[in-house]
Amino acid sequence: MPQQPYTAPMQQPHEPVGLTVHSLPEVLMDDSQRTRIGRWKLLLVLLVCASPVIASYFTYFVVRPEGRTNYATLITPRLGASHEWPSFPMKDLGGQVVEARSLRGQWILVVVAPSACEQACEERLFMQRQLREMTGRERDRLDKVWLVTDEGPIRPELAQALLATPGMSILRAERSAIAAWLQPEASAALEDHLYVVDPMGEWMMRAPAQADPNKFKKDLDRLLKASKFWDTPGRGEGR
Repeated sequence: MPQQPYTAPMQQPHEPVGLTVHSLPEVLMDDSQRTRIGRWKLLLVLLVCASPVIASYFTYFVVRPEGRTNYATLITPRLGASHEWPSFPMKDLGGQVVEARSLRGQWILVVVAPSACEQACEERLFMQRQLREMTGRERDRLDKVWLVTDEGPIRPELAQALLATPGMSILRAERSAIAAWLQPEASAALEDHLYVVDPMGEWMMRAPAQADPNKFKKDLDRLLKASKFWDTPGRGEGR
């Protein structure tokens, strides 16, 4: 039987492959959801910004051995309140205005006293200077401020001796303004204490009246050690 000639099958034309794109459902948020998310974001930002201040209080206790008590009084801010250095008018001995924010970046030992500066005042200023030096390698993280509560003259030899020491500032301010910020013990006067202000400008510690410098130094040492992981020498470095 005669063979039929081979005929190749007819090729079908290539058809384009169709892709169907399905849109994802749109997630809609109502106003209450947006408000909650916004509040959480704001809270996170505030926590990040406030972490140094929080650390200045809470890290002080992290390395505390059981049974240890503080010699100085730790000032804990009330909920919603702050002990930040207020923007009351201050000026140096040359009459130049000094802004409170310019003092930030260092731990500060504060003495409050009138310009006459009697014996008890001089003793606190001497203790202030000695405490800074006694902190050894950490002293560059600690500054000193004398807030003078009147416009009277300061003995030139006293001012010269104080300003010749590292990290020292003498500033004039109204006593009433200082008293609205710093507060003494119930049985003491504003001028009876040494006060500690943290690098964020927050008053956070008060030494007892007629403080024992050796006992107070232990509190300062623990405070500087506990804050070392986030605080480094600032304005006072190399002075």
